[in-house]
Amino acid sequence: MGFLVLVVRIMGRISTFRSYQFVLLLAATLAVIAFYYFGSERHSFSSTTKRIRQTQANTNRNDADLTVDTRISHLPPSEQQRGEELNVGEESDIFRSRKGSFEAGGQRYHALMMFTKVDRSRSLQDKFRVAMLSMVKLAHFLEGEVLVLHFVSDQASQELGQRMLQEFLQDAPFKYEIIFHDVVELTQKLFPIVEAMQKHFSAGSGAYYSESIFFLSVAMHHIMPESLTRIVQLDLDLKYKTNIRDLFQEFDKFPPGAVIGITREMQPVYRHTFWLYRKENPKTRVGEPPPEGLPGFNSGVMLLDLSAMRASTLYNQLLKPSNVAKLAEQYRFKGHLGDQDFFTMIGMEHPELFYSLACGWNRQLCTWWRDHGYGDVFQLYYGCDGPVYIYHGNCNAPIPDD
Repeated sequence: MGFLVLVVRIMGRISTFRSYQFVLLLAATLAVIAFYYFGSERHSFSSTTKRIRQTQANTNRNDADLTVDTRISHLPPSEQQRGEELNVGEESDIFRSRKGSFEAGGQRYHALMMFTKVDRSRSLQDKFRVAMLSMVKLAHFLEGEVLVLHFVSDQASQELGQRMLQEFLQDAPFKYEIIFHDVVELTQKLFPIVEAMQKHFSAGSGAYYSESIFFLSVAMHHIMPESLTRIVQLDLDLKYKTNIRDLFQEFDKFPPGAVIGITREMQPVYRHTFWLYRKENPKTRVGEPPPEGLPGFNSGVMLLDLSAMRASTLYNQLLKPSNVAKLAEQYRFKGHLGDQDFFTMIGMEHPELFYSLACGWNRQLCTWWRDHGYGDVFQLYYGCDGPVYIYHGNCNAPIPDD
């Protein structure tokens, strides 16, 4: 009888212990459910914050140090023995991340291209092929000089770009280095600087945060290392007719106070955009064709003197939200072309900030406005005398064959 009582007591304790475990397990389960439920998207976040969270979740980078990028380096075959750092081998060897100064080593010529969503567009891939093959065919650099190509890219486009560049650059007769910048990291740094101006120069598609990248040239001097002093920004839809090294020599022609080299717009885009200001000021030069008018700028080819941009008190004052709003109101301006609109607007007020590149450095081929209400004046804007150094097939215009 005593034995049975003992067994009953033991079973009771085991039962109690299991009930206690069950309660703990249940409580833990409820806590996890509550965490994911109340910590999820049920919070009332702004659309911008949601995009930041989504892009952060989709990137594998742990920091935003822009000197850490995937790079390729190359020397011509006769010079490959100079060092392992510039050795070209298998793809897994040459696409790597490392830190270092942009200006380490010999003379470097920096050029940057936007390379986002290229993996989704056969048209962009074809344009990139034309641009790179024509550039490589005609490019020549002196002993010790290096062409550094920067690409602002998403991960999928970067993987495609790496494969394409292996083909395009395999016979390059010059030294080069390729750097891929993560578009998410750049956008995160850029957004606080350009947020205020986006309402004046964006299309209003709703992708407000992601559109910040179209203002990269405006604030590049703030987000790139100070060791990077000059850079050329280029569209993908270009075809080179001369040695790209010659374009960099245009920096030496900048007058005092100039911070950006850029060509004029070759369509009556800003005759249209400034229509209200022109109506209120019938004698204005704003939006009028060259040579006496102010037709605005085209951003397909730009020379950015980053050192001069950093040093210019005037230019940096113009980036302040209050001054952007003041000029936009003064000129009754509402655009949709990003950095091009901003440069055009401040150029109306402060032309001394710009060096006027010859039209042949950005020979725009688009004729859209000729067929949309401006046929009578179109040729006044479209004409370009002198040699063509770079064709720009903007708005999908065909580029002449060689």
